[in-house]
Amino acid sequence: MTALLEIRDLHVTVRGQGGEVPAVRGLSFQVDRGQILAVVGESGAGKSLTAQAVLGLLGPSVAMSGSVKFDGRELAGATQAAYRELRGRRLGFVPQDALSVLSPVHPVGEQLALAVRSVQGASRAAAWDVAVRALDRVGIPDASRRARVYPHEYSGGMRQRAVIAMAMVNQPDLIIADEPTTALDPRLQAQILGLLTGLRDESGTAVVLVTHDLAAVAGSADRVLIMYAGREVESGPVDRVLVTPRSPYAVGLLASLKPMPAATTRRLPAIAGAPPRPQSLPPGCAFAPRCPLAVDECRAIEPEPLLYDGRLVACHRAGDVPAAELAELYR
Repeated sequence: MTALLEIRDLHVTVRGQGGEVPAVRGLSFQVDRGQILAVVGESGAGKSLTAQAVLGLLGPSVAMSGSVKFDGRELAGATQAAYRELRGRRLGFVPQDALSVLSPVHPVGEQLALAVRSVQGASRAAAWDVAVRALDRVGIPDASRRARVYPHEYSGGMRQRAVIAMAMVNQPDLIIADEPTTALDPRLQAQILGLLTGLRDESGTAVVLVTHDLAAVAGSADRVLIMYAGREVESGPVDRVLVTPRSPYAVGLLASLKPMPAATTRRLPAIAGAPPRPQSLPPGCAFAPRCPLAVDECRAIEPEPLLYDGRLVACHRAGDVPAAELAELYR
């Protein structure tokens, strides 16, 4: 079966006064129908640019190469008219900032109804009914009344729900959610993630969940792709990558999430140092300067993702360090 989304050797380069900066470097992955893929990494890893490349939202100072296929159709080099035909119809988008999508001068329900009319050709009355049902489906209380009010009258959590309603109202095949829980409290974060997983379960919509929060992945994603400095570090089924990670970077991310005893005086586990700037990447593996297992090979040769223990791992040490030793790296 053809993958719904297939990315091969994606490169994204940002042009600035200092020259060209490689932000995404040779990334490959796929998303099947009805699957939730979490793309995880620290700020600057290239996650959001990857999402923008899929959606055709890269700015004029950003160049892309490689292959982006949606349902077998090549989108790399496609016109904006071709992208507009897909966005809102077969591709839904949930951005970090809900107010960047919702117009402040129109009631929320009107905006959803307009999206329905533009795609489905429905009458005003029918489109309004669909909009109200979409708001109700995402948990907006008293949806028929709330549909008539403006975005600034919604709470932050309600605005994010409304944006998800906007993304799903035309029943797309794929929704890309870029940090959808940013700035929300843990209770609202869980609710938003629950909406996305519920949407997949009910309608078979696939989801690409872009996040820096590895804790959000365990209960919502089927597969996880961990990025560092524009490259894939480790990817595979959630129950493998999160339970027995094989790359030192993934081990460090997970170690920082594990709860510490209340009375402990130990410092929280952390990865030393900071990610490199894209314009000054080190030779070899970009994580080598921070990696407690780095050897000369790591500092000289950039590793390629290879299949190991049921997942892809881009690490020279993945096969020669026992899992028990990896688990102790950041303790």
